[in-house]
Amino acid sequence: MIEDFGNFKRDKYCGEVSLEDVDRELRLCGWVHRVRNHGGVVFIDLRDREGIVQVVIEEKTNPKAYEKADRVKPEWVIGVVGKVRKRPEGTENPKLRTGYVEVFASDIKVFNTSEVPPFPVEEETHVSEELKLRYRYIDLRRFSMSQNMLFRHRFYQTTRRFFEEEGFIEIETPFLTKSTPEGARDFIVPSRLHPGKFYALPQSPQLFKQILMISGFDRYFQIVKCFRDEDLRADRQPEFTQIDYEMSFVREEEVMDIAERLVVRLFKELLGVELKTPFERVSYREAMERYGTDKPDRRFGLELIELSDIFGNTEFKVFRSVLDKGGVIKAINFKGSNLSRKEIDNLTLFVQKLGAKGLAWIKVEQGKLVSPIVKFFSQQETDNLLRRVNAEEGDVIFFSADTKEMVYKILGALRLELAKTYGLVDKSKWDVLWVVDFPLMEWDETEGRFLSLHHPFTAPVEEDIPKLEEAVKVQDLAEKKALVHSVRARAYDLVINGEEVGGGSIRIHRTDLQGLIFKLLGIGEVEAQEKFGFLLEALKFGAPPHGGLAFGLDRLVALMRGLESIRDVIAFPKTQKGICMLTSAPDYVTPKQLKEVHIKVME
Repeated sequence: MIEDFGNFKRDKYCGEVSLEDVDRELRLCGWVHRVRNHGGVVFIDLRDREGIVQVVIEEKTNPKAYEKADRVKPEWVIGVVGKVRKRPEGTENPKLRTGYVEVFASDIKVFNTSEVPPFPVEEETHVSEELKLRYRYIDLRRFSMSQNMLFRHRFYQTTRRFFEEEGFIEIETPFLTKSTPEGARDFIVPSRLHPGKFYALPQSPQLFKQILMISGFDRYFQIVKCFRDEDLRADRQPEFTQIDYEMSFVREEEVMDIAERLVVRLFKELLGVELKTPFERVSYREAMERYGTDKPDRRFGLELIELSDIFGNTEFKVFRSVLDKGGVIKAINFKGSNLSRKEIDNLTLFVQKLGAKGLAWIKVEQGKLVSPIVKFFSQQETDNLLRRVNAEEGDVIFFSADTKEMVYKILGALRLELAKTYGLVDKSKWDVLWVVDFPLMEWDETEGRFLSLHHPFTAPVEEDIPKLEEAVKVQDLAEKKALVHSVRARAYDLVINGEEVGGGSIRIHRTDLQGLIFKLLGIGEVEAQEKFGFLLEALKFGAPPHGGLAFGLDRLVALMRGLESIRDVIAFPKTQKGICMLTSAPDYVTPKQLKEVHIKVME
């Protein structure tokens, strides 16, 4: 029954057949989506990457084609020859792009059959993600998935056209490079020719793009694969794609301007959405204090409210002990929510999973304050509190009293949980902003040293450099921390709807300043040479002032498509455990292969 493809030539995609094609004879190819026999007439929904078109085969006009059509099954690969006609009045399907036409077939060719697929090629599949990833080639046939891939393709082309017009040069950087473990773990690759030595897959092209600036290629870009061996979430993959660019002889403004114009172009061309520029700028400190996160979603309220001053002299022991230890008290007011006690208990469990000891709350109900803690407040504290949070009937006020970092973590997550659970987000809005004025470094209690908030090649604000020079000399740790934490980074993150989609900085281009940063990070001269010697040497040979930015392409595409997981915009993604269900990677290799790369696996 299978026929040779031979000279069969497709005229257009199934999903592109329209009223303009009426009375034209077309040859179409695709997969059988659905078959219906209505006694003497067979209807086949023929599908390809662009959509579905209805094919009609009548027994009385073409018995041979009818006989073939009556035997085909879903997912068989066929070709159809037929004339396009309008659908009879009352049978149109406005939900389909091709819903006003059908193809009256004169011939059908079966190019291949198919076993019954593990799940139907429908939008609502109701099967596990593992099964869909195991048979990804079936999953990708679904219209929404094919549209995700086509959207990603158009995203690539728009990006490349933009950078070409702006005078950037696309240059590829190596995948097999040196391990520089600052941040996430590297994927390492053993060398067969150099026993005991390893390559690393790059977490980003950071060092190479800086060297390209030193090489004189003052405007570089790349759409590049990057690799991080880290624990995975819905928005993380071990291999991911970045739009990476770097520029010489620029300050923050020029780098951010390129990012803004690219994003505006992508939204306009791919979504028909006009974004207002310039994008608003919010300082890191303001973002943390108002939203508890450096990637705030501002499409709803529930801002954090400072209460530490109100309870400065409180007798309430829980609050008193927090303030005495240098902690803070903040709250959010879920206005008019009238939450039940069960709902409040569920939210308490939610924050306890994040490390909170509990969740203090006050409910305004029938003009009274209902709460286990309000009896511990003085009248003045209560009055000031209600005034500060603008309390009204039906409001529920949630408190967090702890270290500043823990309060941000708890209330930042709580406001997102409330928004998600109770539908507070206005999904018609695009909230786009820059977060700027980040601290350059933060103190890590576990490692007992400073860590870069972004990466160790980020330049500090010029007027703050004397503080770093002073911090190196200071012996007292508290004084050193105070100095270092006051130093701002020349860094900038682009946030859309509460997702960080891109980030970058002006880089350090002086060897003396880079050495100072390494010293504060606890990276000695020997270690610095071992890890970054090639960059440090290059900086000695006329490095220009430079900076850049990298977009998380997968995340930005998913955001623009309105999807929760980046796996839906990657053709062959890994699971949350880093497994490729299609190929069963990672997998074992033979003893011979291990011996060739001088590796012995421990039992």
